[in-house]
Amino acid sequence: MNRIEGKTAIVTGATSGIGESCARLFAKRGANLILLARREERLNTLRDELSATGVDVEVRVHDVRDRSLANALAEDLREREVTPDILLNNAGLGRGLGTVFEGDVQDWEDMIDTNVKGLLYMTRAILPLMVEQDRGHVINIGSIAGRWVYPAGNVYNATKFAVHALNEAMSIDLVGTNIRVSSIDPGAVETEFSLVRFHGDEEKAEKIYEGYTPLTPEDVADAVCYVANAPPHVDVLQLVIMCTAQRSATVFHKETS
Repeated sequence: MNRIEGKTAIVTGATSGIGESCARLFAKRGANLILLARREERLNTLRDELSATGVDVEVRVHDVRDRSLANALAEDLREREVTPDILLNNAGLGRGLGTVFEGDVQDWEDMIDTNVKGLLYMTRAILPLMVEQDRGHVINIGSIAGRWVYPAGNVYNATKFAVHALNEAMSIDLVGTNIRVSSIDPGAVETEFSLVRFHGDEEKAEKIYEGYTPLTPEDVADAVCYVANAPPHVDVLQLVIMCTAQRSATVFHKETS
């Protein structure tokens, strides 16, 4: 049964990786979309492509670190009497690897502002609309990094541990409502993530995925849609997904050449 058809989904970080794959799969399932991302050209291209499938697609150039943009979006939706059925808090990044005593503070700022504060700004702005209508589903893209710390991951780990905690806290805050909260926590996924982490160093980024088959963005999108498509009385609070070659944050089976 397709319970996503006709619903309205907000997707942050919609122009690449997991966010783009989720947008595509939502559209395939017949959901109307509000796509948020920083890259306007990519947004417009994605809008044109997905609109051709017959769903309504709205795009906005949006940086989740800007609280005023989240509030403006919520106010616009309220004025148009649009209540989103799904808020997919996908926008996030890892920046740099290093010890706490050698870490780049600007990298820390970027991760905290995006992964934690950006998620909070979006949720704080959109969730009241759902509460007023007593319906909706907040889906947070977490990470196994929010469950198991790995060497040199410190601040990124901390941001994803925060997402893990916020996911549980949101769910408790919403007891007595019909609003569901879920976290999808993937392991290694081959996206632009490693390229961003290594500040554009393609050689370093490619080595992360050598010797095994990582998850694809489409794999994670399947998990997101599974959770979103569950019956209204079913809430998948947390879902961990890893490729078969990965068994924890640091345990992989890699083929050697």
